[in-house]
Amino acid sequence: MPEGKRSLQVRIAVLAAGLSTWAVCCVAGRDDLRVIVQEQCLPHWQTARDPSPCESLGGEQGSEPAYALLHDRKGGAHFLLIPTRAVRGIDEQVLAAGAPNYFAAAWRSREALATASGRSIPRTAVGMGINPRRARSQDQLHIHIECLGLSVYRGVRRAADTLKDTWSPVRIDGADYLALRLKGEDLGEANPFALVTQGIPGEINDYTLLVVGVQFRDGPGFAVLVQTDGVPATELLLDSSCAVTQPGS
Repeated sequence: MPEGKRSLQVRIAVLAAGLSTWAVCCVAGRDDLRVIVQEQCLPHWQTARDPSPCESLGGEQGSEPAYALLHDRKGGAHFLLIPTRAVRGIDEQVLAAGAPNYFAAAWRSREALATASGRSIPRTAVGMGINPRRARSQDQLHIHIECLGLSVYRGVRRAADTLKDTWSPVRIDGADYLALRLKGEDLGEANPFALVTQGIPGEINDYTLLVVGVQFRDGPGFAVLVQTDGVPATELLLDSSCAVTQPGS
């Protein structure tokens, strides 16, 4: 083969390798969750009613499911509730009247934790959280569904009877939060995103937001916990091993 032609082929191969690397770079990264849901789970559901690689699709938004449940790639009892539409953080789509109540959907999906852990998970062990913007690795909105970390679980139990029906300060596991008590077995129409924006000033995407199942003296409910400064990202408050369900916890 003439040297000039060989050299051209080498340059083309190098360019192709570079383009391939660039494609991998740009597909992998901050858009991973949107790509998985919109380009894999939704098409599989549309053609065969198979949501894989997601666990399930649910809700209604027009003619399509509104959200997907995905097992987190790190494994364990850790799942993500993800809108099927492109939603960049907590934006106007999430806060609009009539928007899906993603936290309510996440709560209804909590049985996946029992399946993954192989044991029953009481409501008081379940936490659902959103990381603050500074701690997010993905631009697509997603709610983490896991068990509570042991120290957070104990802190919530100690504080449960002090929680109020209006936003008020509470200290849990050495950190200061604003907390709101909600009554009910399920969230129903109570949308934590709306409750935060209506009751707490500031940019909601800067908050650590955690919704916890609680058993109050007068019945089941939830604690909505919010903080902006000095509190770990939500993922650090949760535990995919569900150690909190072990005897003696």
